[in-house]
Amino acid sequence: MKKIGFLSFGHWANHPSYKARTASDTLLQSIDLAVAAEEIGIDGAYFRVHHFAQQLASPFPLLSAIGAKTSKIEIGTGVIDMRYENPLYMVEDAGAADIISEGRLQLGISRGSPEQVIDGWRSFGYEPLEGETDANMGRKKALEFLERLDGVGFAEPNPYPMFPNPPGLLRLEPHSEGLRDRIWWGAASNATAIWAAENGMHLQSSTLKFDENGKPFHIQQAEQIRIYKEAWKKAGHNREPRVSVSRSIFALVNDQDKLYFGNQGKAADSFGYIESDKRAIFGKSYAAEPDKLIAELAQDEAIQEADTVLLTIPNTLGVDYNVHILSSILKYIAPELGWR
Repeated sequence: MKKIGFLSFGHWANHPSYKARTASDTLLQSIDLAVAAEEIGIDGAYFRVHHFAQQLASPFPLLSAIGAKTSKIEIGTGVIDMRYENPLYMVEDAGAADIISEGRLQLGISRGSPEQVIDGWRSFGYEPLEGETDANMGRKKALEFLERLDGVGFAEPNPYPMFPNPPGLLRLEPHSEGLRDRIWWGAASNATAIWAAENGMHLQSSTLKFDENGKPFHIQQAEQIRIYKEAWKKAGHNREPRVSVSRSIFALVNDQDKLYFGNQGKAADSFGYIESDKRAIFGKSYAAEPDKLIAELAQDEAIQEADTVLLTIPNTLGVDYNVHILSSILKYIAPELGWR
């Protein structure tokens, strides 16, 4: 059994073939898709976060709206770039969204990925300290976010407050009990996967990672997951870790599927540079008739190691077609692979 969620990049553009042409289209369709996905039995609705782009950005209003209109589906991000965040304000936003959803938030965070602009976090008012990289700044903010999610008071109360204070140091509000245990780290390397385990975060591994040994993508990712699980065990946490992997998977069951994705199944892993000095490996897309798709996915070692599969979706094709994509996975693929 595996949890199955969708991961939306939340694109929009004024293109004649798109169903999502404006920010309004994408935001409202994201809510509708989450509602529909819950109705058909999908376990999670996850969203990418990108700044300075025609894509979903600040996630908490959207997550809260979905939380208010659904009752079972997990609601999350994959991932929030911590270089842009005020960790304390983020604790308040996340606490409110988690309370609205009655404890269903699954927040994926990370140190960030390549951007649309140069050092966009500087425009948000953040600068690394002298001798500190932007990646280190992001990880430091992540640790502060985790610490403040614990709900322990740290701020000295005003002796003359506007409203009466409880005794002792004050914490951030609203506090949502248990949210600290539902934070995930998006790791592109084995080293940061270990760091995530040591700090008690679940692991999100996407459709790319740094190429660390030249092996096929799914094998490198499976190795990363095993290393993470061992580090979690060594850290002595008293709860079970969770691991998600993202995949582009399309079951070709009608002519429209073949038109959109018929050529993607021929692709293989590819290599490139997402940072100037680090080669990355990008996992292939899966697109085929159900029987062939099942056989291919059964060989994916990383999927076997994960407990959650996030299906990347083409949100610009609209709610109805994306429900069809998800339904096809649930009907034709998941039962045969033991995911259901």
